[in-house]
Amino acid sequence: MEPKQKAVVLSSGGIDSTTAMAMAKDQGFSIFSLSFDYGQRHRCELAAARRVADFFNVEKHLVVSLDMTAIGGSALTADMSVPKGREMAEMAHDIPVTYVPGRNTIFLAYGLAWAEAVDAACIVIGVNAVDYSGYPDCRPEFIAAFQAMANLATKAAVQDGRRIEIHAPLLHLTKAQIIQAGAALGVDYGLTHSCYDPSEQGLACGRCDSCVLRRKGFEAAGVADPTRYVP
Repeated sequence: MEPKQKAVVLSSGGIDSTTAMAMAKDQGFSIFSLSFDYGQRHRCELAAARRVADFFNVEKHLVVSLDMTAIGGSALTADMSVPKGREMAEMAHDIPVTYVPGRNTIFLAYGLAWAEAVDAACIVIGVNAVDYSGYPDCRPEFIAAFQAMANLATKAAVQDGRRIEIHAPLLHLTKAQIIQAGAALGVDYGLTHSCYDPSEQGLACGRCDSCVLRRKGFEAAGVADPTRYVP
């Protein structure tokens, strides 16, 4: 039997990255799960990423620590308020303060390094260009540009002729479609975390953009929402 191809999956412990991991697992990849402790206010997502890694019995789960609070510029990494109670139209109007400068570029760069080191065929990222909060690093143009750069910058591609692909299987799906796809693959969304501003007990606030998108996604998908919200 030929060995399984390896995939580095960027995992935040949220709905999107967990569904992307389920898809990679279903396609037969051996999963290397990569998460980041970057000073985010919702650091409890790391516990969710660990639960997800255990659920999928990944080959290895790696947590990289980096301090993006030193850069700031985001409500997730600086002393800024997280927007609450916004309508969908308002979310789509401007790039919100929860955007973290350069985050997906930095995360994919770490993913690229690990993929090259472990001889992985691809990097999987759960970015979505439909039901999202306007982040520029969730667009197909960004993914295509990073893949082009990756295959100019690695020994694997330049010397060994081994291209690394960036898989973004959720790019053109709505949040409801993502949840339906994951549910069909047996994902337990009770393991996941999405809230940007959780309570000290890890309960979801229910009002930040991420919570609103999550709640509406479950409603539209017709799937029971297992999220524990603040009363």
